[in-house]
Amino acid sequence: MSRPKLLAVLVVLFAIGLVCQSTLQSQTTAPRKRGPDELLRLSLAAEGPGLAEPFRGITTNGTIESGLFSIRSTGVSTAPVRRATEAFVNGLTPEQRRKTTFKVDDVEWRKWMNQSFYVRAGVSFLEMNASQRDLAFALLQASLSAKGLKQTRDIMRLNETLGELNDDNFDEYGEFQYFITVMGTPSATEPWGWQLDGHHAVINYFVLGDQVVMTPFFAGSEPAVAHSGKYKGTSVLQVEQREGLAMINALDEPARRKAILKFSKTGNENLTEAWHDNVVLDYAGVRAGELTDPLQKRLLNLVALYVDNMDDGHARVKMDEVRSHLDRTWFAWIGGTEPGSVFYYRIHSPVILIEFDHQQPANLKHLSKNPDLPNPEHVHTVVRTPNGNDYGKDLLRQHYLTHQH
Repeated sequence: MSRPKLLAVLVVLFAIGLVCQSTLQSQTTAPRKRGPDELLRLSLAAEGPGLAEPFRGITTNGTIESGLFSIRSTGVSTAPVRRATEAFVNGLTPEQRRKTTFKVDDVEWRKWMNQSFYVRAGVSFLEMNASQRDLAFALLQASLSAKGLKQTRDIMRLNETLGELNDDNFDEYGEFQYFITVMGTPSATEPWGWQLDGHHAVINYFVLGDQVVMTPFFAGSEPAVAHSGKYKGTSVLQVEQREGLAMINALDEPARRKAILKFSKTGNENLTEAWHDNVVLDYAGVRAGELTDPLQKRLLNLVALYVDNMDDGHARVKMDEVRSHLDRTWFAWIGGTEPGSVFYYRIHSPVILIEFDHQQPANLKHLSKNPDLPNPEHVHTVVRTPNGNDYGKDLLRQHYLTHQH
């Protein structure tokens, strides 16, 4: 069978699988467990269309805005991340290392997906021994802020809760169903990076010298709050939810009319999740340049909730970049604005794109009062670097122009 025909067959199988999943999850019992062959079929069908076109990056009109990113010194050392990554790689067995390390420009960067069924590369926390797991968490600790590390760990813990709520299905869910890959060789001068990939937690971390690009970045959970089980009381993204609602309600009426794209929200709204590296998405909503200084500050504080998942020094560098484009930063809203409402919001500028979305039940349909409508117990957030610099691609392109490889 030719490759195009095989891809078409896989896409059909993927669609059939989603229909079957939806039917099963609308019942009152937990979804059935899926075997490895089915998971592989679903994974290939999901990634095929997304990888069919080369990476270009998210744009407003199909054309990359040039001159936004440059190779420069930030003054913030990446040595702790480099050392932690070297220690992690050296702590792997030869077999683990072979499946975990890739070239810096490998397409494996783009092979991430939020859904639990996706078959991932790399080494998982589940298959690591205790010392390897410590090294993996040390890598995360060196790369992220205390806030970012806690959020990531809490997402992992809530994935354990999800397994408990699905009749202890720890084949597909669980605290340690997360994989790490390393792209390139950790270096003080050459480009390299690492990726964490798993259900509701995806971190792409590109390094060049002392510069860092930490997108695409995905954080979410279902449930968003653990009401029972091993990690009862654990919660994520509640501040991002609360401050987003406060932002829309702080706007005056003319600004609200511009910001609110739709009052009704009955489905999922995120546009830049997995396999959407080349989305064309124009600015929408209200422009920050039209807002008062206090409202601009509130919007920047909202952006910082996402950026501050990076280590503190590189978060400051990124926020300086965001501020330099504040006049061209847009805030858009879909959904209700009352306490308890379901909603979506987007913050979009030439150098950052943030999406927050209350989603329809996916893996907890069997416990939902209305399995067809979004609710605050299923949250997705995405952070992107538009105009070609997700995965540090634009910095890598510039590096290649001046260095032979």
